[in-house]
Amino acid sequence: MRLAMGIEYDGGRYHGWQRQSHCDSVQARVETAIGRVADAPVEVTCAGRTDRGVHATNQVIHVDVVAERPLHGWMMGTMQHLPRDITVRWVRLVDTDFHARFSAIAREYRYCLLNRSTRPAIAAGRLSWWYRPLDERRMQAAADRLLGEHDFSSFRGKDCQARSPVRRLETLRVTRLGDYLFFDVRANAFLHHMVRNLVGSLFAVGTGERPIDWIDEALAAVDREAAGITAPADGLYLTGVEYPPAFGLPSGSRRPVFEQMD
Repeated sequence: MRLAMGIEYDGGRYHGWQRQSHCDSVQARVETAIGRVADAPVEVTCAGRTDRGVHATNQVIHVDVVAERPLHGWMMGTMQHLPRDITVRWVRLVDTDFHARFSAIAREYRYCLLNRSTRPAIAAGRLSWWYRPLDERRMQAAADRLLGEHDFSSFRGKDCQARSPVRRLETLRVTRLGDYLFFDVRANAFLHHMVRNLVGSLFAVGTGERPIDWIDEALAAVDREAAGITAPADGLYLTGVEYPPAFGLPSGSRRPVFEQMD
C-alpha cells in the first residue's frame, strides 16, 4: 500500500533532502525511520528536494510498504526513530496513482530575513540576515513584475536539471514585521535555487542599488548573470504543497514567523 506523509525538518545540519553516499541527508534519515517500522528497506519520494541548509514545515512524501500498521502507528513509530530536528506531522493512506512530486499542482515557500545592522543569535540558522536597510515597498513593486508564466532562466541555478525553465509564478509577496522581512512565494513548480535567486535579486532593488524596472531586464535576459545574488539558504522554508482535493490530503501553508527571537 502507499502512504503519504507530511514531514517537518530543520535542514541546518543536513546536506539537503536527497540521499547521498558521502554525507547525511533528510531523506536517508526518513527512510531509515520508516524502514524500522516497516521491518524492511523503503524508498521515499518527496514533493520538492530542498538544498543544504533549507528547512521544511510541510514537505510531502510518499512511500510504498507491505507491512500493515494503523496510521497512528506509522506516524508515532516513524517519529520515534527520527532525530529531534525531523518529525512527522501527518500520515494518510493514498491510492497508488498518487505521486508526491508529479501529483502536486503548486508549491509554496517562505523566506525569512532579519534586516538590521547586527546579526541574529538565538534564531541563527533559521533565518537569514541582511545588514543594509531594505525597502519592502520597492521590492514588492519589482516582485509584482515577475508574476505569471515566464522563462525563469535568469533565476535558475547553474546545476538545474529541469527540462524546461518555464514556470508559473502565482504569488511573490513581501511583508515586514519590525526588523523581519518575509517573502512568500507560490508557483506550480520551482527551478533549482529559483526562490533564493528571486529573493537575492530583490535585495538589489530593496537597497536602491537597482531601479524597480531592472527586474524586467533581468527576467528578459534569460541569463543567470543578468540577475542578482543567490540569497543564503538559512532563511528558506518549504511551507506547503497543494494537491487536487480528490487525494484528501491536508492543504494550506504552514509559515514560520519570527518575532523577538534574536
